[in-house]
Amino acid sequence: MKVLKWLDDNLEEVLLMVLLICMVVIMGMQILARYCLNMSLSWSEELTQYLFVWSVFLSVSYCVKKRISIKIEQFLLILPARAQTGLRLLRHTLVLVFCVIMIPFSVTYVQQAVASQATSAALQIPMYYIQSAPLAGFILLTIRVLQAWWREARNLKGGAQA
Repeated sequence: MKVLKWLDDNLEEVLLMVLLICMVVIMGMQILARYCLNMSLSWSEELTQYLFVWSVFLSVSYCVKKRISIKIEQFLLILPARAQTGLRLLRHTLVLVFCVIMIPFSVTYVQQAVASQATSAALQIPMYYIQSAPLAGFILLTIRVLQAWWREARNLKGGAQA
């Protein structure tokens, strides 16, 4: 249970931090190689792009977990607390429906990538590693939206404000 609690609290943060550190180190190596050694690394930009794709899909669930997203709060703040909670529940429900629709498409996308046996141009790594990012992102997003939905439902039941 301790491991699950740690994963719940830290999974996205740790993964995003590792991805960002890797991107910075790889691009730093590319800069040093290009401007100090007069040579270019053929794989650095490709790997950085793939790490960025993964970070984008992971960051969506992180934003839901931390309650940070682009939204219009002014309209919400003029409503009573119970109405605010109800609208948040509606928003979470719509995102959940979107995830439920997108997960099967993501599975098909990964299956097609596995079947094609395509590899990346410079690194020659299987493309399904990169193309698994949407599936992982939507699964994590579903978990985080369910957690947020549950939190808001408890607030609605208890009358507390989020």
